[in-house]
Amino acid sequence: MTKSNIHPTAIIDPGAKIGDNVTIEAYVIVKESVTIEDNVTVKSHVYLDGNTTIGAGTTIWPGASIGTKTQDLKFRGEKTFVVIGQNCEIREYVTINSSCQENSVVRVGDNCLIMAYCHIAHNCEVGNRVIMANAVNLAGHVVIEDFAVIGGMTAVHQFTRIGCYAMVGGFSRVTHDVPPYTIGAGVPYRLGGLNMVGLKRHGFPITIRRDLARAFKLTYRSGLRLSESLEQILRDIEPNLYTKHWIQFCRASRRGLIGLHGSTRHAETLQELEDYEELLQEEMT
Repeated sequence: MTKSNIHPTAIIDPGAKIGDNVTIEAYVIVKESVTIEDNVTVKSHVYLDGNTTIGAGTTIWPGASIGTKTQDLKFRGEKTFVVIGQNCEIREYVTINSSCQENSVVRVGDNCLIMAYCHIAHNCEVGNRVIMANAVNLAGHVVIEDFAVIGGMTAVHQFTRIGCYAMVGGFSRVTHDVPPYTIGAGVPYRLGGLNMVGLKRHGFPITIRRDLARAFKLTYRSGLRLSESLEQILRDIEPNLYTKHWIQFCRASRRGLIGLHGSTRHAETLQELEDYEELLQEEMT
């Protein structure tokens, strides 16, 4: 057991639970329902409140505020939770509010990098190994799946989902669900195809990348309705874990997929993707 290093100016309520080998710097405030697991570093002027758990190995940088009351006006004092995973980097002035509705949880997964001035609102779920660049703002009930990357100054609308391995460019406005494995950006948001560089870096074999490219093409370029395109994917592509997730994600969309959420397809989006198949073939050869 290794003794924790707590600065004498830190204010820690008696009910707080502090693990082994924890460093808490000057002027930190830790309220009574907070749990800090082993090997956590809390930099100066951090405020930890509510039923909050900070996972082992995480570092929280100066000025961050985690576990404070939700900004949702529907909140009526319910018992809610914030759970931060292991080995995360929570950078300067990040705000992570508590949730709304009894026993609900705001959750950030393991090995996430949440850069300075980001905001994670009530009822959000952030997966593992997610990167949120500076000043990304998540409204309530947003879901970010594993390995997603979100560029700085991006705003994500409430109840919106961003799929795994997706890359969202900076200064974007995300109003509808962004499918997994894709890349896009802008206001309005425009898809640029598959996140081919990201998929390569994560070791996706060429056969899987080719199957995902076919799924993307059928969904966004075939002219079929979404339900019809998903059935076509099931018929034409040998099932694998990744195309199954594509289908499940698309079927589960409540807000509608970005680029397909209107009653008609977006002509601009289709025009931008006109040369996508040719570029993809060059990429795979």
